[in-house]
Amino acid sequence: MGLIQREIEKTGICTIGISIVRKFTEKVKPPRTIFLKWPFGHPLGEPFNKNQQRAVLMQAFNALYGIKKPGEIIDVPFRWKKEKYTFTSIA
Repeated sequence: MGLIQREIEKTGICTIGISIVRKFTEKVKPPRTIFLKWPFGHPLGEPFNKNQQRAVLMQAFNALYGIKKPGEIIDVPFRWKKEKYTFTSIA
């Protein structure tokens, strides 16, 4: 995904990646990424958990504007199935 992100960024469009495999993300070096320590195959969260999925997307949108250094990875502190997710707006 990071290779595609870099090509899209060359056209002037900002991108953000959501990663659950940090070692691959560090090797590929996409322009901007949030990292979640969650089970493989669930980058947005549990199936049907809309609040959790919305929270992940809001973190991604906030990181899109917050990351200034190319290749930066932000660790999102959410815990799998142990958080109470509430809607937060984009900063």
